Formats: sequence, C-alpha cells, structure tokens
Amino acid sequence: MANIFGFFGSILGYVLWAAFYFLKDFGLSIVVFTIVIRLILFPFTVKQQKSMAGTMRLQRKQKELQEKYANNKVKLQEEMNKLYEKEGVKPMGGCLTMIVPLLVMLGIFYAVAYPLTNTLHLNSDTVNSAVAYMNTIPGYTITTNATYQQIELIRVFPSIMNTETIQGLFSAADCQQIIDFANGFNMMGINLLTIPKDMGIFSWYSLIPVLCFISYVGSQFVMQKINKAQMAQQQGCLKVMLYVMPLFTAYIAYTVPAAVGFYWICSSVIAFIQSLVIAKFFTPVSFTAKEEARHIALMELNEAKVPYVYSPVEQKTSSKSNGNGKKKKK
Repeated sequence: MANIFGFFGSILGYVLWAAFYFLKDFGLSIVVFTIVIRLILFPFTVKQQKSMAGTMRLQRKQKELQEKYANNKVKLQEEMNKLYEKEGVKPMGGCLTMIVPLLVMLGIFYAVAYPLTNTLHLNSDTVNSAVAYMNTIPGYTITTNATYQQIELIRVFPSIMNTETIQGLFSAADCQQIIDFANGFNMMGINLLTIPKDMGIFSWYSLIPVLCFISYVGSQFVMQKINKAQMAQQQGCLKVMLYVMPLFTAYIAYTVPAAVGFYWICSSVIAFIQSLVIAKFFTPVSFTAKEEARHIALMELNEAKVPYVYSPVEQKTSSKSNGNGKKKKK
C-alpha cells in the first residue's frame, strides 16, 4: 500500500518541485502546491456533494420500497434499480469521487514527507543508504518517527556532506541540489527542518502543532455543518475520531520536522476555505432543490408536448343525454 501512495507522491512531487524551482522557498511551494491540487480536486468534491444530494432525495422513496417489499429481497432490489434509473441517481457514483481525492491527498503527504525521492527524485536506494549512514553518526540518530527521516537527512546534510560515505553515494550535482533544497526550508526566519520538540514547549515552533490543532478542528467543524445529514448517521466512535484526530495530529506535528506540520496547516486552512465555498454554493440541500426544480420543469415540458385533441363525439353524446332528459320532463 505504501508503494501505491509513494507512486502518487512521486508524480505529485514534480508539481511540488516545479513550484520550488520558481519560488526557491519550500514553505511557499507547499502553499502553492496545495492550492493547485485542491483546485484540481474541486470538481470531484462537488460531484461527491451532488451524489450525496441525490441519495438524500431518494431516502423517503427507498424507505417506502423497503417496507413494501420487506419479505422479498429480489423484488426490492429490482424496484430499487428502477427507482435509481428513473431518478437518474447512481448509488455508487460517489465512491470514485471519494477514492480519487483520498489517493491524491495521501500522495501529497508522501511528496512532502519524502522530499528526496519524491520531489527531487533521487535514487531511493542511494537515499536509504545515506539515511542508514546518518543513523550511525553519534548525535544524528533518529529519535522521531522513521517516516520523516528524509527531512531529517536534509537538515543534517550540510554537516555530513563532505564525509567519504556521502561523497561516494551522491554526485557533486546531487549534493549541490540537496544543499539548495535545504536552504529553501528557511521561510521568514522559520526553519521548517527544525523539530518543535527539540526547541522546547515555550518556543515559537510550538505554535505549529497548536495551529495544526486549531485548523484541523475548524475545518472539521465546518464540514459537520455542511453535511449534517451524513454526520447524523455516523456512529459515536467515528464522531469521537473527529476530536481525537486533531490532538493526535498536533502531537505528531510537535515531534516531527516543522515542514510536516506546516503542510498540515496549509492543507487544513485551504480545506476550510473550500468548505466555506461548498457551504455557500454546493450543499446537498441546494443540489436537492435544483434537482427538484429541474424535475418539475421537465414534467411541464413533457406535458406541453402532448397535443390537445378535440373530441366532438363526447359532446354529441352529452347533447343526446340532455335531450332525452328534456323529453322526459315533458
């Protein structure tokens, strides 16, 4: 599974590298990179909302069919399929729109967490050998999550670049590229290669995990407001995760290089803005209202196409019956 996400991360890494090539600032590159990817994924998000609206619109009719054919599962499925076809709703239509953004977002994480292999696209065996060598040097042993060892390698690379092992692993061009890349992690006086935990809880770097928590909670809160119907159906354990995950994210951001936490902040803030746009223009309720209006307009249009047929036979029959009535009165 990691190989799949790594593959997506390698592809998206070209986008991140293109942003860094022009900006020469890894922090700003993450911002631009995340915005570009969110814009690419926005149609999928809108389609997901539309699919959700279609499902909500059919809930009452589905319940009626379930009650009517409670003892006949085959007939129930047939009627359900007819209902989907009639209403133009694809019950599995939202799956792809959920899977693709998930794969891409995990790919983004792998592009940020593994910058040497997925952004600079250096040989993975060479990078792994360099990481292994770094871990043998006293004072440079990784004590944090092994996932972020490539970022740690970038941080210490200027100090170990001239060693015989590193010189044997990387060419002079590769070494210079890594050094230039490392210099790009300094953003407005903040070194994104620094681990907040190493600087102490009262340092400015501690704001990164705090902002991770705030941005994550804010984004989730808005999403709950947007998808009230969907959230109401979730189990209690899933709702707890919405509050546990921000705390877990903040803890991880405190123990890993600041670049990872900064990426999470950017991703949450941009997701928050996207949620506001969706809440304003693309809510399931608005989609349902538009679909109902479209359905009514279509029915009126079909009725207008039916020609009016004048039938004098009925009028003659009516006249005769009236005449007979008059004769009876006489």
